[in-house]
Amino acid sequence: MEFLAASLLELITQTSTNLPPDVRAAMSLVANEETRGTQSSQALDIILSNVDMAVEDSGPICQDTGMPTFFVHTPVGVNQIVLRKAIQEAVAEATRLGKLRPNSVDSLTGKNSGNNLGTETPVIHFDQWEEDEIEIKLMLKGGGCENKNIQYSVPCNLDHLGRADRNIEGVRKCLLHAVWQAQGQGCAPGALGVCIGSDRAHGYDLAKSQLFRTLDDMNPIPELAKLEADIMEQANQLGVGAMGFGGKTSLIGCKITAANRLPASFFVSVAYECWAFRRLGVRLDAASGAITNWLYRDPARKIEKMARGEGFPLTGREVILTAPLTEAQMRSLKVGDVVLINGEMYTGRDNVHAYLMKNPPPVDLNGAVLYHCGPVMLQEGGEWKVKAAGPTTSIREEPYQADVIKRYGVRAVIGKGGMGKKTSDALKEFGAVYLNGIGGAAQYYARTVEKVLGVNLMEFGIPEAMWHLRVKGFAAIVTMDAHGNSLHADVERSTGEVLETLQKV
Repeated sequence: MEFLAASLLELITQTSTNLPPDVRAAMSLVANEETRGTQSSQALDIILSNVDMAVEDSGPICQDTGMPTFFVHTPVGVNQIVLRKAIQEAVAEATRLGKLRPNSVDSLTGKNSGNNLGTETPVIHFDQWEEDEIEIKLMLKGGGCENKNIQYSVPCNLDHLGRADRNIEGVRKCLLHAVWQAQGQGCAPGALGVCIGSDRAHGYDLAKSQLFRTLDDMNPIPELAKLEADIMEQANQLGVGAMGFGGKTSLIGCKITAANRLPASFFVSVAYECWAFRRLGVRLDAASGAITNWLYRDPARKIEKMARGEGFPLTGREVILTAPLTEAQMRSLKVGDVVLINGEMYTGRDNVHAYLMKNPPPVDLNGAVLYHCGPVMLQEGGEWKVKAAGPTTSIREEPYQADVIKRYGVRAVIGKGGMGKKTSDALKEFGAVYLNGIGGAAQYYARTVEKVLGVNLMEFGIPEAMWHLRVKGFAAIVTMDAHGNSLHADVERSTGEVLETLQKV
């Protein structure tokens, strides 16, 4: 199979860097329907520009390239052992080239393998079929949206919706709750893959496999087709909006299957997918490994630009911030302000925050900007270069963030999805703000990095290291200020009120 390695590498590269046409169409529609000038519309402008940038630079759309998950169909007689090895080698090569972020971490030691290989990584599902070609579908689903997957065991009681029973109406309540609970932490607008029934483990597999359906297809089962349409209509009344900022569209797709279950169990399994909906597929010649056909895309078709303008439209009302920041500067900001950051910042994710609970920081954080980000980095000409650098979901740092602000004088925290009351109280007490970047906009933010000034705590691996960056024109929105206000809390409350009106339809 002389062309197999090149075919697999091309599949991975295109999946990471080129959003499928059906998702492009859905996101363009969302952007055109959103009210111009709103925070949600501003987020969508950056998202559309980021999609274009990813294609132009052949760079990851989102820095979190997730757990590479392959669904493979082979003709009888094809050696799946050889195919598995080839997929693993292609994943390692794509990681070396910066098309994938090294995301495989040993769950016992915490050590990053550095090449996306490890126990059960990547994930490969094999099945046989009676066709002559090999089919390989790939999904790259980031950790932020993966963390918003949810499984319901009905009957159960749901916030704002009451009891969900073992029927279609109960399933409807579960799915509306799934959209609501994700808020901006899953990089809305999102899509749902759903399985009604099965067992706990297989239900999740079947739910994720539903995400391989195109957004514009029609469920062949009338009851499920109606449920999908109902969820799309009702979920988009919630007002979660792009990035959880509030807005007209919260969901771009809902795909549902049903599987037989045990009498004692009734699970509703939901795979929540973000707007950076990365999945593609290929058909391969079983003898040579050459690509005979692409799924979801036509390589001969010209890729049209999605951006409606020059990315983030400036109004002149943006607040320019240059670190080190002062308490007075932070207390002058309020929720809704747009800031442009120039100068230095540091990245810090889960491992960095846990480290800072027991150890002093390796750098001076007084007045600093701390960015919740796990970038894709490559060394070129002896220097580190940022290849993708969007924000990660911040709520994971809630157990630590208030202490980091208090102990070390951090003045601005950048992430996505917002944080909780403990952090909000610390922002108010010590004079700091939370800035929401646009999740998934990894190319947009990578272009704001002028230089990588250094790196600390590299023992944690590239995504979890503490990178010292110099940026220019880094755009973000104040969503939690130093006066106790939180856009995230406001949107969660208002969408919860709408959810209650959908309890019965």
